[in-house]
Amino acid sequence: MITSLLRQISAPDTAKQFAALAAGAPASAPLSLRLDLSVPPSDWLHLLPTGQPWWYRARPEHGEFRLGIGHALHVESAGSNRFAALDGAFAGFRRDWRRNGPALAFSGFAFADDNASPLPNALLAIPAILLECRDGACSVTLSTPAGRLVQALAEWPSWLAHTAPREMADLRPGRPQALADRAWMARVVAALRDIGSGRLDKVVLTRCRRVERDTPFAPAAILAALDVQQPGSVVYAYGNGRQTFLGATPERLVRKAGRQIHVDALAGTAWPGSPALADDKNRHEQSLVIRAVVDALAPWCDGLPQVGQPEEHPAGVLRHWRSRISGIGHADGSLFDLVRALHPTPAVGGFPSAAARDWLAAHDERRHGWYSGGFGLLTADGDGEFSVALRSALLDGNTAELQAGAGIVAGSDPQQELAETEAKLGTLLAALNPDRQIARSSRQA
Repeated sequence: MITSLLRQISAPDTAKQFAALAAGAPASAPLSLRLDLSVPPSDWLHLLPTGQPWWYRARPEHGEFRLGIGHALHVESAGSNRFAALDGAFAGFRRDWRRNGPALAFSGFAFADDNASPLPNALLAIPAILLECRDGACSVTLSTPAGRLVQALAEWPSWLAHTAPREMADLRPGRPQALADRAWMARVVAALRDIGSGRLDKVVLTRCRRVERDTPFAPAAILAALDVQQPGSVVYAYGNGRQTFLGATPERLVRKAGRQIHVDALAGTAWPGSPALADDKNRHEQSLVIRAVVDALAPWCDGLPQVGQPEEHPAGVLRHWRSRISGIGHADGSLFDLVRALHPTPAVGGFPSAAARDWLAAHDERRHGWYSGGFGLLTADGDGEFSVALRSALLDGNTAELQAGAGIVAGSDPQQELAETEAKLGTLLAALNPDRQIARSSRQA
């Protein structure tokens, strides 16, 4: 497959088609050339690169897999205007974008606008090489600024020649967590006290677990495991050449297709051995999320957003309540306008949103990478979809920081909330340990 791909990228006709796109274009104008590939369907994980930034987004249940390698153009931002900055930059890219077919950009952002981590707080990038498989058909889209066309054609083959290893080994035995568990449950008690006093209705508290192995983690092996484990979720990743942020999320933040807007209201969790998903606590959590999403979305819609009936939504061994909310957006509203209006939903922050954010800041809530932020795919027409970045791990060499959260509302039981986060962490732990020996490590942790 690599040989066929390299031959197509290096073909004289590819250079000719690019020259036609570039004719008269400003040096900064993005050029994108889409080529159909006569190759079997693939998840592309064997082509994860070393030394280049990369993006991965898959919907395994739908046979949809995308891998972006390198950055043709990118922009970073942080602070209270981060979404507006990405929106403006992407509008500039789109204005001069020359392409012979569909072309895409990726984006990711952290939960808080001042989050400090190895990743940019907010990032948008047009990948230099985009490999796609959808509905059994595969393609490659090559992108570069017009002024770098000659250099790009020379660079791309070498990027595909250096791929990351896929070998994995067992996790090291975990360290005792009893003290950290008690501290986390004490935070739950503090949250319940403030909920009882009326300061807020819900707050989402997260737990972090650090795991190690003797050799560096292999993102390709972990993503392959997640594709199998959670085919109905969005499996996602971003790698910067050293760290990798990856996970599998069941929750859509927002999708925009023309003026059609679709949002998931997702809350409440059940797992084998847990209380029923239909209990009062889970239904109350779900109602708070629906209320907040409708209130946030309404100013951007013509008419009141429509709320679908709650349904059980599987995510591996976990199940959640999900209600689909839809609306007709204003003609002048952008995808980033909707992201700014909706993030953070009560599913990852709390309710009311401002009170929950203040509570989390006052209690030193820390979230790694882009956990509970967003991961998005955008079209050259300005449409696209963002998912909430859940069930995630931040990989750095032979260490991984896993994070999971639980929504605390009136009636929450600290021990049960701890068990919920354990169940969520378990989905990533299982993917990190390919030899199914995770049960032993979990007991030792």
